Amino acid sequence: MPSAEYVTAFVTLFVVMDPIGLAPLFIALTQGMSARARFGVGLRAVTIAAILLTLFGLFGDKILVGIGISMPAFRIAGGVLLFLTALDMLFERRTQRREGQQAEPEHDPSVFPLATPLIAGPGAMATMILLAGAPGADTTHIVLVHLVMLAVLSCTFTLFVLASPLERLLGRTGTMVVTRLLGMLLAALAIQFILDGLKGAGVMG
Repeated sequence: MPSAEYVTAFVTLFVVMDPIGLAPLFIALTQGMSARARFGVGLRAVTIAAILLTLFGLFGDKILVGIGISMPAFRIAGGVLLFLTALDMLFERRTQRREGQQAEPEHDPSVFPLATPLIAGPGAMATMILLAGAPGADTTHIVLVHLVMLAVLSCTFTLFVLASPLERLLGRTGTMVVTRLLGMLLAALAIQFILDGLKGAGVMG
């Protein structure tokens, strides 16, 4: 396939994953963590997302058909889970737990919601299925599509690493404001996932 199509694939995955938009979400979800802890969370999240997207790029259509799950159903489930996270951000439940007198295990958002559904969400998984399963795709094409996906994830991880300096720039008050604002945006994104899922299932026109 022409190299221009892989540039298009990169742009498509970049827009779907939105690394720039994920950076402030990463700050909000890892609020109060050290730079070292954030590095670990970011690395785990990107690694898990890479594994998930690779699986969906290779076997996604077979997995969903095999277990009887449609992509609209997958979008709805991701939207519901994301909405629960948005509620935590809006009402500062996570911060209150950390600042309480009783010690609790430190929250690790690397698997949920960072790896999925934020990085490897229904849109990214569906995109990998479509890109890897293009008509006439051979082994070389599938490998190149996965290399493009890894390039986008590298951009995502780079922005995660820069999260701590961004938080210092914002300060505690600025971070709280951003956290609540992003909670609202996350809630809206979650509802959009659900609406897209309902439309895809034919429930809504």
